[in-house]
Amino acid sequence: MTSASPAKAASSKIAPKPGKPEYEAVIGLETHCQLSTATKIFSNSSTQFGADPNTHIDPVCMGLPGTLPVLNEKVLEYAVKAGLALNCQIAPYSKFDRKQYFYPDLPKNYQISQFDLPIAEHGWLEIELTDEKGKPLLDADGKAQTKRIGVTRLHMEEDAGKLVHAGSDRLSGSAYSLVDYNRAGVPLVEIVSEPDLRSGQEAAEYAQEIRRIVRYLGVSDGNMQEGSLRCDVNISVRRVGTETFGTKVEIKNMNSFSAIQKAIDYEIARQIEAIETGEKIIQETRLWDESSQRTFTMRVKEGSSDYRYFPEPDLGPIEVSPEQLGRWKSELPELPAAKRHRYETELGLSAYDARILTDDRSMAEYFEATIATGASPKLAANWLMGDISAYLNNEKLSIGQLALKPDSLAEMIQLIAANTISNKIGKDILPELLRQGGSAKALIEKKGLVQESDPQVIEAAIDQVLAANPSELEKYRGGKKNLLGFFVGQVMKATGGKADPKLTNQLLQKKLEG
Repeated sequence: MTSASPAKAASSKIAPKPGKPEYEAVIGLETHCQLSTATKIFSNSSTQFGADPNTHIDPVCMGLPGTLPVLNEKVLEYAVKAGLALNCQIAPYSKFDRKQYFYPDLPKNYQISQFDLPIAEHGWLEIELTDEKGKPLLDADGKAQTKRIGVTRLHMEEDAGKLVHAGSDRLSGSAYSLVDYNRAGVPLVEIVSEPDLRSGQEAAEYAQEIRRIVRYLGVSDGNMQEGSLRCDVNISVRRVGTETFGTKVEIKNMNSFSAIQKAIDYEIARQIEAIETGEKIIQETRLWDESSQRTFTMRVKEGSSDYRYFPEPDLGPIEVSPEQLGRWKSELPELPAAKRHRYETELGLSAYDARILTDDRSMAEYFEATIATGASPKLAANWLMGDISAYLNNEKLSIGQLALKPDSLAEMIQLIAANTISNKIGKDILPELLRQGGSAKALIEKKGLVQESDPQVIEAAIDQVLAANPSELEKYRGGKKNLLGFFVGQVMKATGGKADPKLTNQLLQKKLEG
């Protein structure tokens, strides 16, 4: 097939060439999310990632004769909570089924999954629409533009093992494959979206929102690099105004949100070019190659696979009682989308600030603990998104590992707001607070860093600076007004950085214009 460069536009309508009909992409995602239970879905082997191959296995997950599966109740709880967070209807009655297929990493030669009676159906989630740099697009009121994406279903199933391919020459026999069954039996939920997505950017944002939700719930770590969150994309292209879907192509092997976006944009452009040149698009599974930034054929699908589902005979039906459902619903935290709305409407934060602060639940909780003691939401957001985030990134720490506690950060912000210390002094003492914690007020008193706000003291420093720099004073009065910054810097230096910057500027301008 002829390849095309990835589409540049993030909109839902793509025009490959001037004067050509516009096209629309129709995209749906199947997201597999490993649940963070201590043990597997039907047995008591550990789910810990990174163990030596084939050390976290047992007769049940290996499908040995005479073994029987027993559902891990925590898996049901996590699946229901995920379904509730996705606004799904939770089935009071559901069941497990056997999905028949043969593959080396599937020990039983079938997978226990859910078919016609899944645990959750008919939900939705809200995504923010963003520009090419990932910043929220705003409506007329300055609020983030959002889009609702339908969720067809969420069901429980067990994961398969993992094949490791080695060697390179299959003809000579030097190539071989190994199988690690540690992952076999790890609990999954599969979340199937409606075909409501229209661009690679929307799909990447949808996948990120799924990850935010499961992390907020604490049901999954969502680490794509470890395979905890895996997305398969179904995509077709049609002319705008056409109701019938185009031929669907599936894309696998995307291990980052950036890869999801790039793979989809590439595939949109490839399919448009095929339509334009009269080439037939075939139903197939394609893989994304990060190095060449293109998709390529993995296998051709002549039709839908027949997995010969039938009810799992070794597991009884699942009934979720109203009491269970009520308890699990009451345990849900405030979710990312709700936080974003609240931060914008109640706290007056920008859509961008709200998005950054709510991306991680720990960061949001730290922020809320800071403003609960009286700190300005905007100032708290600025410190957290600026200097504190930079420190966390450099030191490779999570916010929960900071020595600086929210009440101490709030104390520092309030000292700046009250002109007790300057913003510069705040930046000077922050590294020590981040490393050692403690009281911001006690630290500035210990170091003698209380801001100088006495006009007479500042005027004396200004007079000293002007007397020491007569040539610069002459140049300023001759029209070189950009020297104001030089004089401010000299006054700050003369006062050890303690002079009130706002008062210093006012007094300096008065003296300079003298």
